[in-house]
Amino acid sequence: MPASERRLPRSYLFVPADRPERINKALASGADAVIVDLEDAVAPGAKAVAREALVGWLAQWSFAPTPSSPPILLVRVNAASTAWFEDDLRACVHPAVQGLVLPKAEHPSELMHVGAALPGRALLPLVESATGMDAARALGGVPGVQRLIFGSLDFQVDLDIEEDEAEDALLHFRSHLVWMSRLGGIAAPVDGVTTNLHNFEATARDARRARALGFGAKLCIHPRQVDAVHQAFTPRPDQVHWAQRVLAAAQAAGGSAVAVDGKMVDAPVLLRARALLERAGQG
Repeated sequence: MPASERRLPRSYLFVPADRPERINKALASGADAVIVDLEDAVAPGAKAVAREALVGWLAQWSFAPTPSSPPILLVRVNAASTAWFEDDLRACVHPAVQGLVLPKAEHPSELMHVGAALPGRALLPLVESATGMDAARALGGVPGVQRLIFGSLDFQVDLDIEEDEAEDALLHFRSHLVWMSRLGGIAAPVDGVTTNLHNFEATARDARRARALGFGAKLCIHPRQVDAVHQAFTPRPDQVHWAQRVLAAAQAAGGSAVAVDGKMVDAPVLLRARALLERAGQG
């Protein structure tokens, strides 16, 4: 099933390109999307080897759509300013690569170049710097951009934000990305990674906070984080039931005023109910 016809991912799981034996495991992890990483997960001296490994894996992998479609396959290339960038783009011409994650995104012209070189792929710019944050609306307006990703760790470094204060310090910037995405008419953004792999609740807490702020998905760096992310970004059964009752009551009222659970059902309530059902796959 083409990515354009599927529900957008809730989880994006990274896997290093220089460990091709892990790609199939990542695809079987339950993640909605897998990002094969040519950038941060690969040492500078191993870039060419990682790229060759990706090309080799793509050559032997046959994409066969099934009733239960496999995860969306994306590649994070190296930044446009690096010597590896153009070779990375050439490695992504295989039709199995459904989109590209573009690090250090700051200039719309770089995204346009990628879109022209690889037409039809979804573009997901990583906002990782003050300059990128300032350009967020312009980045989101480039044709082919599906959603923005918050590269929160690199962003903290760029702004010299202390780790202990990051949650509060990054709140404004997270909300800014949600706002700019909405103004740009693109999908809700993707929140950054949770680095604590041993505390399940840390991932769950971060994912719930991202959902509450208006994010639509989250990056994962280990398969064990996927379930927590899915739980946070999937409406609970009681929320789905509420939304179904709201829409049923509104339809039965035929445009007249109606209340559900003692609360008036007005236009914003209807929009929220429809959005909940869409996120639950019942839109």
